[in-house]
Amino acid sequence: MAGADEGFVIYTYMSIQNPTLCHLSSRERNSRSSLAHSDHTMADPSPLLCQSHSCTDDQESSDQRSHKQSISSLDEIVEQGIGGFGWAQFVQAILVSLASLFDSQQSFISVYTEAQPMWHCLNNTTCSSASNICMLPKSSWAWDGNPTTTALTIISEWGLECSSAFIKGLPAASHFTGCLLGIVFLATLADSSLGRKNLLFLSCLTMSVATSLTIFSNNLWIYSLLRFFSGISRATIGTCTIVLLTEKVGTEWRGLVGILDSFFFTIGTLTLPAIAYTNRSSSWRIIYLWTSIPTLFYSGLLYIFVSESPRWLFMQGRQEEAVEVIKSLSPIRDSNQLSLSLVSAVSFGHEPAASSKESSFLSSIRELFVRRWALERTLALMVLGFGIGVIYYGMTLGIGNLGFDIYLGVVFNALLEIPSFFLTFFLIKKWNRKSSLLVLSIISGICSIMAVVANDISNAGKSMRIGLELASLFSAYIAYTVIFIYAIELFPTCVRNSATSIMRLAITFAAIFSSVLVAAGRNNEFVSYGVFGLVIICCGFFVICLPETRGSSLCDTMDQQEHKDSVTV
Repeated sequence: MAGADEGFVIYTYMSIQNPTLCHLSSRERNSRSSLAHSDHTMADPSPLLCQSHSCTDDQESSDQRSHKQSISSLDEIVEQGIGGFGWAQFVQAILVSLASLFDSQQSFISVYTEAQPMWHCLNNTTCSSASNICMLPKSSWAWDGNPTTTALTIISEWGLECSSAFIKGLPAASHFTGCLLGIVFLATLADSSLGRKNLLFLSCLTMSVATSLTIFSNNLWIYSLLRFFSGISRATIGTCTIVLLTEKVGTEWRGLVGILDSFFFTIGTLTLPAIAYTNRSSSWRIIYLWTSIPTLFYSGLLYIFVSESPRWLFMQGRQEEAVEVIKSLSPIRDSNQLSLSLVSAVSFGHEPAASSKESSFLSSIRELFVRRWALERTLALMVLGFGIGVIYYGMTLGIGNLGFDIYLGVVFNALLEIPSFFLTFFLIKKWNRKSSLLVLSIISGICSIMAVVANDISNAGKSMRIGLELASLFSAYIAYTVIFIYAIELFPTCVRNSATSIMRLAITFAAIFSSVLVAAGRNNEFVSYGVFGLVIICCGFFVICLPETRGSSLCDTMDQQEHKDSVTV
């Protein structure tokens, strides 16, 4: 057993140095591991890290040798170098999290640009405020404001007030469909050729360009097409952000940076109604203008000042760059101590790993579906994410169906998310991931269903409904943050971004599903909020299929993950 364990450790070092080992067959992996162990045993009984430097007892102290032997995985290297949370890491976390602010604005901008404006009667003999606008002659009513010079939303500009739910929901559905395709075809680039930072930069830049072009739309079809391209552009922002954040800190701070990402997403949700309210008498195009320009400037800051994930750099064989990133982020003041750890890390191999067909942009996706344990985790996360996404997006996109002011409604929903961060931080520290997600899903679903029933009880039903809607959304907010942290802990570095993106794929599909239900729910509330509740309850039980990960370290290769979890494949 000791020899087998030692062989696995040696193979682990080889895997870190050569990412293609992550994708070898089981027989090839065993063969290379045995060969490495045999060569190691026959060549030199000295520690592995010493072999790479040809060190001798005269060249280094026993304390240094002991220190090198203690480094048994990439996770420990990262923990020793950036396990704390210094100012450099804090600044990096803020810069990376800002991407979620702009991502949030484009997620919910349709609440204002695609809403049906208020209208008033011109002829009180044939028109009343309770009339169905589609049953009235056009000459008897008019949009509020000055519709002859300014169209407040696309509904009033293109005369969509009496169109079907499909037509009204087409722009939002197109946007989230673009997100689906973007995740499928772009997300794996963060694990393969581009990396986390470069893909995040390109996503923010192209999202800004697509948003700017939307201003020039002159009909619904062009508008929907540009929203589709905007969705493709922002598809990978959420996953790149959370993965890049968590890979730059140690286990202790993983939950905090995950909450920081959600916090900036909430700030984006809060700034959006402020922009929309300030320009409430202007064209909907102004909202797109004021959300695209800041994103463009941010893209430049991101490219210049944000560093790449050291874990991804190590997995790509770019050890020197990874070392420099860790040095720049590390809160350790003793440069000698830090240098010893990092030099040991570089000594894992001699040459950077070469690119190969096995490291193609589809290889990480293939790994998730070839190995049974990875497939089970992926499918369970997708179902769970779909259920949470239905409430998370459906409640926000459907705020107008509740009869609330769309400006104050979105603000209250976003403000509700702020106290959820504190409870989330407590749950991440104290509660297991599985039990937290199951309980939160059940609570959110029950409250969503009861919100529909409460509206028909009495005059107090509206107040009760508001409370139930807030309770449902509050639970979904917490679950949304927890599930992303959970997904990162379930998969190794070589497929982490791809696995998290696939889960976000399901959440995006939930956004499409909920946007259609929101449009249909304007006439039948159970079609929206009742279905929301049933879906999240049913999906929540799939968390039972997943292992617990609270307090666990992050793995870097598929074999490490299997060995750690004792998974039989």
